[in-house]
Amino acid sequence: MISREELFKYKPFQLDKITKEKIFGDIITELSLYHYENCNEYRKICDALNNKKPFIPVRLFKDFELKSVSSENIVKTMTSSGTSGQKVSKIFLDKETAAMQTKVLAAIMSDFTGGKRMPMLIIDTKAVLKDRNMFSARGAGILGFSMFGTDITYALDENMNLDIDTVQKFYEKHKDENIFIFGFTYMIWEFFYKKLLELNITLPKNNGFILHGGGWKKLINQAVSNDEFKQSLAETAGFKRVYNYYGMVEQTGSIFMECEHGRFHTSIYSDINILNYRDFSINSIGEEGYIELMSVIPKSYPGHILLSEDAGILLGEDDCPCGRLGKTFKIIGRIKKAEVRGCSDTFE
Repeated sequence: MISREELFKYKPFQLDKITKEKIFGDIITELSLYHYENCNEYRKICDALNNKKPFIPVRLFKDFELKSVSSENIVKTMTSSGTSGQKVSKIFLDKETAAMQTKVLAAIMSDFTGGKRMPMLIIDTKAVLKDRNMFSARGAGILGFSMFGTDITYALDENMNLDIDTVQKFYEKHKDENIFIFGFTYMIWEFFYKKLLELNITLPKNNGFILHGGGWKKLINQAVSNDEFKQSLAETAGFKRVYNYYGMVEQTGSIFMECEHGRFHTSIYSDINILNYRDFSINSIGEEGYIELMSVIPKSYPGHILLSEDAGILLGEDDCPCGRLGKTFKIIGRIKKAEVRGCSDTFE
C-alpha cells in the first residue's frame, strides 16, 4: 500500500478509475482507522452506526471540536465563513496536515498554470489579512493562492472601492505577461465587474486567467449564470479563461477545479460520491443528490469523509474532453434548509 506522501509521484489527474480506487481506498481506510483510534467523538459515531468509515456532516464541526491529535500539536485553527449570528466550524491543523494542504493545492494548481508563478491581481482589500473576523475563509483563500503569484496587488481599497488607477497600472506593467486574477465570485462581480461597467472601462485583453470560487448564491439571486459570468468578465476584464473552483475550509487544499469544458474535477487526492436524498445510497451518473467529499489530507481532524450541504450531479469518470482523468461533476446549489454560507458571503 502506498502512503499519502507517495501520491505526489503521480500527476494530479493521472490515475484511471481502477488504479485510483485501489490506492485512494486504501489511504481512506487507513485514515479512518487512525481517526477511530485517536478521536473520541469520531469513534463514538463509528460505534453508534456500526460503520468504520462513516461520513461526517460538515455541520458537526460547528458544534464539536473534532481533533485527532493532542492540543499541543495544533499549530493553526481555521474557521469557516459565516454571516452574523451563525456558528463557524473550527478545523484544527498540525504541521503535517498544514503541509499536506499546501502540497496538494500546489500540485492541483500547477496542472492548470503550468507551475509558473504569474503577476497576481487580487480582487479584495489587503485589510482582509488584518481583520481576524474576515480572515477565516477569505484570508486563508488569499494566502493559499498567493503562493502562485508574483507582484501581488490588491484591487480594492480598505472601503471595498475599486482602485482603478492601481488596476490599470498593474495591467500596463504586465501587458506582455500572463496575469492571474483571483477573487471570490460575488466580490469579483460586485466590486470589479460592475464598477468597470459603471466607469465604462474595458481592460486590455490578456492570455492569463481568472480563478474564482464561493458565494454563488448571491449571484443566483441576481440571475447570473456561470456562462454569463465568464462572458461578462471576458468582455470587460479581457480574459478568455475564467475558472471556477469548489472547496470548503473543512477540507482546505483539496479543491475541485473547473476545466475548460465547465466540469469540476476530482484529483488523485480527492473523490466524491453523489448520495441519494432518501437513503444515502450512491447515485449513478446524471442523478442529483447530496455531495459526499473524500480527501487524503485531513489527519489532525476527522475530515477525510464529509457530507456537504450542497447538491450535485456526477457527469462522468475518465471521460472529460479536457483529457484529465477522474470523476467530473457539477454543483446544483445549496440543499434546502442548509445554512447559507460561502467565502464571499462573509462580506455583507
